[in-house]
Amino acid sequence: MTDDIRELVSLASRVLGQADQGDFIWGHASARDPDDRGVWIKRSGIGLSEVGPDQVHLVSPDGEVLSGEGPRHLEFPIHTEIMLARPDVGGVVHAHSPHAVALAAADVELRPVSHAATYFVPPSVPRFTETTDLITTPELGRSVAKTLGDSSGVFLVNHGIVTVGPDLQTAAFAALLLETAAEQMLRTIAYRGDPVWTDDDEALVKRERIYNDAAVHTAWDYLVRQLPH
Repeated sequence: MTDDIRELVSLASRVLGQADQGDFIWGHASARDPDDRGVWIKRSGIGLSEVGPDQVHLVSPDGEVLSGEGPRHLEFPIHTEIMLARPDVGGVVHAHSPHAVALAAADVELRPVSHAATYFVPPSVPRFTETTDLITTPELGRSVAKTLGDSSGVFLVNHGIVTVGPDLQTAAFAALLLETAAEQMLRTIAYRGDPVWTDDDEALVKRERIYNDAAVHTAWDYLVRQLPH
């Protein structure tokens, strides 16, 4: 089981890195420990694209490295506090997605101008504005979790994004979708026209039709196949 979860975190990290979500050595993905001891997350100091199973360790809610080696990320409370607040969440991703950062900083609401945005909207994607600094304390982690609420993603304004899912595969795919949706929204408003977007009722239908669990996991398998061997 430990080997499997380390391999999963490694794969998710590399998928994110392959999609240019890495921001050098920053950004991280985690999976819930099956025994609720904390989260399995990559160690600090390496990029997402180079994470192997041996670079994944178990971090407790108090920040203690319980299994594995290497320095832990300062922002582990993003992961541990969301897991504590959301029993339904099995995976968390934090990335500095460039278009999502720009959209949130512009104070422009994400609209479903594309299929991708219907994964999140409705309702509106929440915005965390308590700080633009790193989330390094349990208190800040709890604030992020509170802002996230029941949503699949949250903008950390002037910082990055957090996405979640019932498993890490879903959380990682959601991170890629949120970045795609943000880029498409920015492209839309850049033309200074009169944008149109899918209404809420149809967006919910599209979410289930396009991004149901089976489809998301099939897309995950595709992403894994694209990784360099």
